[in-house]
Formats: sequence, structure tokens, C-alpha cells
Amino acid sequence: MIVCQCRVVTDRDVDAALADGARTVSAICRSTGAAQDCGSCIFSVKKLVTKHLEQECSHLAADGAAS
Repeated sequence: MIVCQCRVVTDRDVDAALADGARTVSAICRSTGAAQDCGSCIFSVKKLVTKHLEQECSHLAADGAAS
């Protein structure tokens, strides 16, 4: 799915930036080029980052509960 029309950034690009260690919306935007022009995609980027971090936290919580 295209997240940023201006720079043709996809959700896979955002996922790749997250996999490379980016953990903030600003870091994702710097890494991918998203939100550098009109900025209308910032909410989509934020949603993807939030979803990823929530999943990461739930995995950590589940791992902690298993200990």
C-alpha cells in the first residue's frame, strides 16, 4: 500500500525502516522520505509506527509473562 503519494513510500518501506531500527515517526520520515513534501501522509506513517510498536510491546509482555 502506498503511504506517501509524493515520494511513493509504501508500507513495506516503513516496515523496512522499522526493521532497521527506526522507532519514531521522525526517524521513519527521514529514512523513507515520507512527509517531506505536502505532509498529508504523516498520520498514516504514525498509524503504522504505532501499530508496529504496540505489537512489539505485546510480544515483550508475553515473553515476560512466560518467565
